[in-house]
Amino acid sequence: MSNFDIGLISLPVLIFLIFIRMPIGVAMIVCGLGGTALVFGDWTVVLAKMKSETYSTFSSHSLSIVPLFLLMGQFASLGGMSQSLFRAAEAFLGHRKGGVAMASVGASAGFGAICGSSLATAATMGQVALPELRRAGYEGGFATATLAAGGTLGILIPPSVVLVIYAILTEQNIAKLFMAAFIPGLLAAIGYMLTIAIYVRVFPGSEQIKSRMPYSERLTALLAVWPVLLVFFLVVGGIYFGWFTPTEAAAIGAAGTGLIALFSRALTLDNFVDALLSTASNTAMIFLIVLGASYYNGFLALTQVPQEMSQYVVAMGLSPWVVLTVILLVYLVFGCIMDSLSMILLTIPIFFPIISGLDFGLSPEETALWFGILVLIVVEVGLITPPVGMNLFIINSMDKETRLGATYKAIMPFIASDILRTIILVMFPSLTLYLVRLFY
Repeated sequence: MSNFDIGLISLPVLIFLIFIRMPIGVAMIVCGLGGTALVFGDWTVVLAKMKSETYSTFSSHSLSIVPLFLLMGQFASLGGMSQSLFRAAEAFLGHRKGGVAMASVGASAGFGAICGSSLATAATMGQVALPELRRAGYEGGFATATLAAGGTLGILIPPSVVLVIYAILTEQNIAKLFMAAFIPGLLAAIGYMLTIAIYVRVFPGSEQIKSRMPYSERLTALLAVWPVLLVFFLVVGGIYFGWFTPTEAAAIGAAGTGLIALFSRALTLDNFVDALLSTASNTAMIFLIVLGASYYNGFLALTQVPQEMSQYVVAMGLSPWVVLTVILLVYLVFGCIMDSLSMILLTIPIFFPIISGLDFGLSPEETALWFGILVLIVVEVGLITPPVGMNLFIINSMDKETRLGATYKAIMPFIASDILRTIILVMFPSLTLYLVRLFY
């Protein structure tokens, strides 16, 4: 059996291990180290690789961004920023038909701008907005679906942990990726709000439309979100304007949200310890997957599977757009059974060389940035796609009265919005690249 054959066989073996509920990080470690042993026929090479690969992976300075962004999200949750965001959005949108649901999406977008994690955004905004949605008379499935969809904005609107991992894997500029995600993130929020506006008219329910707030009260609610604006400007603005490196910006963001939580008297010693422990736990989970991906991707490089597949696809003479469409469809299918980070780490080393070898009329860097945002969007769709959309489970677990099937049914219009947005961004790459071209 050739090395290439060993590499190909490892893919279905890996998927099988995931299906039997082995943690994705462990499954990739097993396949990566086991495959390496088969290629070399010597376990001493594997032991040496465990030492060298582990050190080289975790000695990367860029990975320090991950726990810092996660800690920033923890402090933001404690500091009451989610409540102030929801109140501000409700002040401007609550008087419209479907306004409270739209406010939930707007608040999720704002919280995503200081969090960087979809699951954290969904969980935090679910605690704040779900009682308000039910109190306003929204049907349970639609309320949970709205918050699940809004939660996906956490990884699309900068800063984004998943984008950081993509940048590390493909050796791209993190600041440019954040800038490229800005317009697609706004389109996602607007698309969800339009979906809500259409849904409440096609399926009228018993939701209550709030009275229009006076402008003085709107201004008061808007001024209450100044901590969010300050953190976002320092973190994302600091990266864009070159004041800080991404790692420095993440550290400043974590420190800033921590101080805001402290001055708001929401940060106690117990809360501080809980935030650190939660950050450590989530970081450990992510880093285990990163280590597994490092082992497995190193094994694939030995077998030449990504390079051979890239050359094979290019030699087929298929249209680059057909290849891109197939890859995005694969992501949509994978999204039904895998979490977002696992998909990125497992597939990018295979798909990125293929995309890089095709001509889309863009420079290599622009192709990498554009593809990264497209991948992020379809991965985001996976978070709300039945049967294993993680955001759906998180939000549904907060509403014991709503059946999961009702959430599945109500999420479909939001998935349709995501697919339409993906098609638009595929057809018009300049939407994604506009700000990058403008400022760089």
